[in-house]
Amino acid sequence: MARPAKLRLFDLTMIVVSLVIGMGIFRTPVTAAAKAGTPTIFFLAWITGGLIALCGALTYAEIGSRYPVTGGYFKIFSYGYHPSFAFAVNCIILVSNAASTAAVGVIGAEYIGHFFYSGPVPATFKQLVTIGAVSIFYLVNLLGLRMSSRIQSMLTLIKISLILLLIASLAGRHPLNLPAASAPLSVNTGTAWGFLRALGISLIAVSFTYGGYQQTINFGAEVDSPGRTIPKGIGFGVLIIILLYLSINFAYTQVIGFNNLRQADSIAALLIRHLLGPGGEDILRILMFLSVLAYVNVLLMSNPRVMFAMSEEGILPSVFRRKTQKHGAIVYSLTAFSVAIILTLFFTSTFEKILNYAIFLDSIGMATSAAALFMLRKRRVGEDREIFRSRLYPWSTLIFILAYFLVAMSIVRDDPHSALYGVLIFVGFFVLYFVRAAVYPRRAQT
Repeated sequence: MARPAKLRLFDLTMIVVSLVIGMGIFRTPVTAAAKAGTPTIFFLAWITGGLIALCGALTYAEIGSRYPVTGGYFKIFSYGYHPSFAFAVNCIILVSNAASTAAVGVIGAEYIGHFFYSGPVPATFKQLVTIGAVSIFYLVNLLGLRMSSRIQSMLTLIKISLILLLIASLAGRHPLNLPAASAPLSVNTGTAWGFLRALGISLIAVSFTYGGYQQTINFGAEVDSPGRTIPKGIGFGVLIIILLYLSINFAYTQVIGFNNLRQADSIAALLIRHLLGPGGEDILRILMFLSVLAYVNVLLMSNPRVMFAMSEEGILPSVFRRKTQKHGAIVYSLTAFSVAIILTLFFTSTFEKILNYAIFLDSIGMATSAAALFMLRKRRVGEDREIFRSRLYPWSTLIFILAYFLVAMSIVRDDPHSALYGVLIFVGFFVLYFVRAAVYPRRAQT
């Protein structure tokens, strides 16, 4: 049997970038600007989010190097807390990732659909294109990690090129002639409390635009020299993301204007129009569609490894950890997640709500998974080999945990219903774990 493929530094860095940069950076700056109210708070939120991401990068870099296993984002909860907690958190992530993959696929199909339809793009067309994209990358992932990572790296470079092209709009000469906007502030930023509240609310959108790199530890067992490669891959990836995010947000505010940004639509199209004129929108549609494909593929690479880890612990049937003999593809987990994406296409309104509810739980999940580093250090996990040790520990981890706790509290204050429903969904999966354990006691481990 051939030696299993391993991810190298460039491969892992591209995976980090693709896990984080989805469609959010082309949409959330509008929300962040509306919540921030002023350019100062807006950029402070993006800078703060970047610093938090760096703290997270240091934390997950050490977690990944100490505990390099397949499905690491499930395993770290199971090892540090309890399989029931790991099951509940990761089920929510699997559901929300399936929903977000379907939603992003539909957005990409809409971009490409404008080449075929002059008016609104039919829902059937968008669904068929999304199903086609999922099917293609399902086949790519069946060919193994080496093939899927090569395709991923190529698509990620295209995505980075798109952002660089939009940043280049700073040198554009095609006037936009946008009307002056004066949307009312959602928060009074004139007081210290109002300033902090506006910063906290805008950080909700910013934090989740920076999120996703934590799932890199799902590839732990498949990384070449994980003690060195995982820390460098996460670190380089997050630094690239911060640089791109700050640059493109500067371009948004300079080209569109901050007040216009607060209530703008299709902000990427405005930048490309300023750079290349109306004809540039065809280029944008193609690059946007290819960027969407990068997101679809990377989630098809990552999420089945969580199901693999659940199967290893007996929570899911053993069939979910079976691999193909030739390419080592996790065939049944990959199939199940691909089917879940396709099914969500027909229940988009329901799953969009679940996605909103998952944001609160994801904040708690980020904080608690990061806290597992304290347990790994106390138990001296991985210290019999080369590992990465953060020099800023424990402060970087504590800052990261506190930041996501404050984001969770901002969600409770700003959208209590989503926080409540998120908790109820978590409780539902938590109870399901013990029901599963009672029905199949030999397979569910505690």
